[in-house]
Amino acid sequence: MVEVMYPPSSAEIAGRRRELAPEPLAAFRAFSESVFADGALPAKTKQLIAVAVAHVTQCPYCIRGHTAAALKSGATGQEIMEAIWVAAEMRAGAAYAHSALALDTMNRQEKLSETHHADDH
Repeated sequence: MVEVMYPPSSAEIAGRRRELAPEPLAAFRAFSESVFADGALPAKTKQLIAVAVAHVTQCPYCIRGHTAAALKSGATGQEIMEAIWVAAEMRAGAAYAHSALALDTMNRQEKLSETHHADDH
């Protein structure tokens, strides 16, 4: 028997969510509909953003759902892949930018070591 990490969405799972917390589910659906409606940004652009964000958060359900919604909104495969590349760059860029924390920590440790060595003499 193969155990899957991410079970497929199903009517059973959706029904259980609704049964356990109907009010938050309704509020979340209304929020989602509002967020993804045409506004200052068209729905297609919002779905492309969602595809990129889903790749950064690494939610497989979101990747599938928003990729399908982006296609339905008129996005092309090329647009979707470019959005994914933007996400990849941002994820890599964040790792690079946060190296400042590691470098700062190394600098602090070096200064502490220098101070302790100076005290030993």
